[in-house]
Amino acid sequence: MSNFKTISPVDGSVYIEKPYHTLEDIEDTLVKAKNAQKVWVSVPLEQRKEIIQHFIDILVSHKEEISEEISRQMGRPISQSGFEVNGFKERADYLLKIADESLEPYCPEEMAGFERCIEKEPLGVIAILSPWNYPFLTSVNVLIPALLAGNAVIMKHSLQTPLVAERYAEAFEEAGLPEGIFNVLHIQHKETAVLLADERIDGVFFTGSVEGGFAVQEAVGNKFIPCGLELGGKDPAYVRADANLETTVSNLVDGSYFNSGQSCCGIERIYVHEDVYDAFVEKFVEETKQYKLGSPLEAGTNLGPMVKTGASDHVRKQIQEAVEAGAKSLIDESHFPASKEGTPYLAPHVLVDVDHTMAVMQEESFGPVVGIMKVSSDKEAVALMNDSKYGLTASIWTRDRDVARALSPQIETGTVFMNRCDYLDPALAWTGVKHTGRGVSLSPFVYDSVTRLKSIHFRLEE
Repeated sequence: MSNFKTISPVDGSVYIEKPYHTLEDIEDTLVKAKNAQKVWVSVPLEQRKEIIQHFIDILVSHKEEISEEISRQMGRPISQSGFEVNGFKERADYLLKIADESLEPYCPEEMAGFERCIEKEPLGVIAILSPWNYPFLTSVNVLIPALLAGNAVIMKHSLQTPLVAERYAEAFEEAGLPEGIFNVLHIQHKETAVLLADERIDGVFFTGSVEGGFAVQEAVGNKFIPCGLELGGKDPAYVRADANLETTVSNLVDGSYFNSGQSCCGIERIYVHEDVYDAFVEKFVEETKQYKLGSPLEAGTNLGPMVKTGASDHVRKQIQEAVEAGAKSLIDESHFPASKEGTPYLAPHVLVDVDHTMAVMQEESFGPVVGIMKVSSDKEAVALMNDSKYGLTASIWTRDRDVARALSPQIETGTVFMNRCDYLDPALAWTGVKHTGRGVSLSPFVYDSVTRLKSIHFRLEE
């Protein structure tokens, strides 16, 4: 049995070393989950809710330890890691609150002599494949609804953040969740494909790269099961001439660099009306220079390392290629002494004189870099926003709600924001178009994703 190692981006040390689960472990887990789910589905919803509420409370009580674990595993400043536990609670509490209404049967108008309704049944055993960048916030979106609906869950978390799945398992055990309902597997790609292809897996939810999404789709290709895919993003912002520049710049800088830009819905490209372009860029650069790049374990740090050196190398290459093609970086890396080639530590970059022939404006960067382009009209901005193979979120910055409402249907994306960005509202559907994937998480509609419909049509005896 071989081991995997989680290398901390903080200092390059081995933070976690654990054995991989084997094919035998996968088989045992499938048997256990399948059998346990048959019992779990008969547990009344109110009792399921009590257990899940207890689980939420237990997990949140470990916020301080969890915050440090997040920082050491993936590099986010410890001063910011606690927000993830807060966000987990916000989403979990909301999904718990709407469970009754979201799972209740639908009954059409009464028809004499008949009983008719549409019931929601659990899928069965669901596989959740979660990423490292927001390890709790991405997994909670489906985890809570899946369990409340009566499913069993097998979680394969990123090997960069394996302690997240183990935190879940410990809290569920303490909360009294029956054995076999929540399961953890630390496995590689080959074994993951075996798991997903198994007939006992009744639904899959994956968050990750486009390449990973195609691999998941291929693995389940011989089955007709739900397969939710939340994949890449290249999220744009459009700053109109009437925007409030103070709040717009502040929010877009944060949306570009929070979590070192490692967010599927982070801001990666900005289109600014020519009337305010110069003022916007000046303010944006000045605010970017206020960041302190350094060890995420130091209290004063607000920009940590990227998850690994390979990720920072990818972003550096995009920046270099753009500059060679005529772009200009407005940030001198010497302003950020911790930024060094050959390490995960990378200064934030602001690129101007960019265009859509450059990878930095077309391909996902997933790092602390943003390109800013000048536009002359709403029409030009919308065309550029849509010139992407991705479509997760887009934001419009304006004082005119009517204009934003008129532009929204023209933008090819899953969410349109006005005067905010890089945020998930648990009451709204989280979804995307194009290579961003398919399916829905969060909102009442996530319960449709983790259940199947069954129609009841009874003819009553006279």
